[in-house]
Amino acid sequence: MSHPPRNPTDTTDKPVIWTVSVSRLSDLFRDITLEYDHLALIEPIHLGFDEAARHIRERMATERCDVVVAAGSNAAYLKGRVSAPVVVAKASGFDVMQALTRARRVSPRIGLITYQESMPELIEFSSTFGITMAQRTYVTEEDARAGIKELKAAGVKAIVGAGLITDLAEEAGLTGVLMYSAASIRQAFDDALEMTRLMQLESKGRRRSAVPETLRARRGLVDLRGESPAMERLRQSVVLYARSPATVLIQGETGTGKELVAQAIHREAPRNLGPNRPFVAVNCGAIAESLLESELFGHEEGAFTGARRGGHAGLFEAANGGTLFLDEIGEMPLALQTRLLRVLEEREVMRVGGTRPVPIEVRVISATHCDLEARVREGRFRADLFYRLAVLRLSLPPLRERVDDLVLLAEWSLKQALAALGAGPHPNLHAEMAACAPLLEAYGWPGNVRELRNLMERIALFLAAEPLQALTPGFLLSVAPELGLQAGASSAPLSPTTAARGESAAEVLARFGGQRDATARYLGISRTTLWRRLRAGT
Repeated sequence: MSHPPRNPTDTTDKPVIWTVSVSRLSDLFRDITLEYDHLALIEPIHLGFDEAARHIRERMATERCDVVVAAGSNAAYLKGRVSAPVVVAKASGFDVMQALTRARRVSPRIGLITYQESMPELIEFSSTFGITMAQRTYVTEEDARAGIKELKAAGVKAIVGAGLITDLAEEAGLTGVLMYSAASIRQAFDDALEMTRLMQLESKGRRRSAVPETLRARRGLVDLRGESPAMERLRQSVVLYARSPATVLIQGETGTGKELVAQAIHREAPRNLGPNRPFVAVNCGAIAESLLESELFGHEEGAFTGARRGGHAGLFEAANGGTLFLDEIGEMPLALQTRLLRVLEEREVMRVGGTRPVPIEVRVISATHCDLEARVREGRFRADLFYRLAVLRLSLPPLRERVDDLVLLAEWSLKQALAALGAGPHPNLHAEMAACAPLLEAYGWPGNVRELRNLMERIALFLAAEPLQALTPGFLLSVAPELGLQAGASSAPLSPTTAARGESAAEVLARFGGQRDATARYLGISRTTLWRRLRAGT
């Protein structure tokens, strides 16, 4: 099938489609891609599951992707973890029957392994055509391996399934038969193109004037850094919640990144809810009660002494079509809580001193560091407003519960702080930071990620001024003595010697990849003394 060559500059209106696969399905994707090359910009991503999700999230922070095409368990995994719509390539019943027929030529006993659900309708087909078939289902790769092992022990020689299944079957010494056909992959590409067409029509129908830079959310999913299970769950929730216009209540200690999460939800939302719509933030505890009402709801001319001539649109109107982030919602006075509830219920706002309601379409995300439910019991927060604000809830983990992320976050923050000062990181920074991990992990971090970032900015100042200074526990304590006080302890602070206790010279040398100068600098000793300690094994 021939198509006119692609004009390399003609990329503006073409849909951008990324295909995701790690198995023999990649070959099928590649072959079909050639047929659609003139209709879309299609790029293969040869990664799976978590690696694919991370790769897509990071790239989408700066690149455009309209649709992701994947199949089987890979598609199911990506659906709740990336903001781009995922089109699932599905094998038709005819595809599966053809695959079973091919497998029957290899072995009289066949295994069929499908994702999550079995296919009972094939029982009649197998009995009609005299095919001995055993079915299994899987959710994780471990499930798939166990199913293949069980079928192999039962004498099965050929296994039908998706790409992951066929790869694992052949890894086990069996014949893997792919259940997908070229027709099913073409259908997936057709569905992806139709989806992008509908999204473009919707975007044109809802197009508005450009949002001012001051009303844009600058942070996204990629800024939610950390590899701990808690952070992965948080990113999944952000992607899921972003799809809904329902209110979101974010709860977390000071410094855990509540506004960052709110911006990520806004940025990850579909086009009619998020990225190209305004994001307006207000701290309900930082504005006097007398001013907060007019700031939120606006006012008409002459509504009160000092009211702006011609009136003033409030933040609800400024956020119309987008997101209004109400930080520290627990500090909102009771009188304003009543007005806020009415706005949420009626979807219209009445300016102070006004008589004409203004219709609005705003997604409200609120955040608090306090226990709102306790405030409801105490009568300091309206119960009906609480439940209206908390249709969806997110609880952000404190840094002390994300110990696995500490070194990663500290290293990244320090690199950013050094770059802002025009300085580069030490070539051994990763090893030096790992050596300081026990000291960082012993601290309680009451200010959470914000405190860690601020501390790294302080350290960057000293390292930029003294480029040869190694980042050792002793140096860290000299710059940040608060780290010497373990969480909740009132005893004497740790000393540099205590912080580094238990490490032999050989262990430090291994961490620094055999670099004796760096090891000696870290230990605060000369190369000669290091040599002696290595000889002595201390």
